[in-house]
Amino acid sequence: MRSESARAAATVLVVEDEVALSDVVQAYLVKAGYATGSARSGPEAVEVARALSPDVIILDLGLPGLDGLEVMRRIRAFSDCYVLITTARSEEVDRLVGLSVGADDYLTKPFSVRELVARVQAVLRRPRGEPGTAPSGTVRAFGELEIDTAAQEVRLAGQPVPLTPTERGLLMTLARRPGQVFSRHQLMEAVWGDTWIGDDHLVDVHIANLRRKLDETAGSARYVTTVRGIGYRMGKG
Repeated sequence: MRSESARAAATVLVVEDEVALSDVVQAYLVKAGYATGSARSGPEAVEVARALSPDVIILDLGLPGLDGLEVMRRIRAFSDCYVLITTARSEEVDRLVGLSVGADDYLTKPFSVRELVARVQAVLRRPRGEPGTAPSGTVRAFGELEIDTAAQEVRLAGQPVPLTPTERGLLMTLARRPGQVFSRHQLMEAVWGDTWIGDDHLVDVHIANLRRKLDETAGSARYVTTVRGIGYRMGKG
């Protein structure tokens, strides 16, 4: 199902099996100027995401057919769209597991629909480059890692590295100022936006995901170095 707004700037897929909640969320999104799509089950979510190519997915973890985490794993195989998870499970492990498979943000139920729309607006304000549009002089090399900050492309040993928008944003921020130490708060302002309010532990989770994709660990960092008590920097310590 899809509804359109004449001034829609982006498309948001709402994956929620509670029909009343889905309808309310979509109504607020349309009022805010977005086109919307909906899905009620896990398998339907994967199918609609593939067909609709949304800019943002609001994904409930408790879905029939496939749970939200498996849905996200499958969607990440073909899309790097922003994913905001919603869940009635408030345990920290649920949040961290959701983020570890590629979510950009989360809200626990019950949540304010206005806040949810604000989160959508916040992620869509993050800069996203278009491949092939980079001017010269924007590629930075760190050993086998090449980062094109204008085209938003990352290659490791000549092979593209599939990053989520949040992972890419963190890496680009660090790469633009090699050697500079960024606090978690500074990284959150740069990637999430200065109006975002949330736990700065999110930075650690996404950095851990990023390191895994760059084939490194915190104990043997070749590219992203932890500066204890402060934050992170690009390059070895």
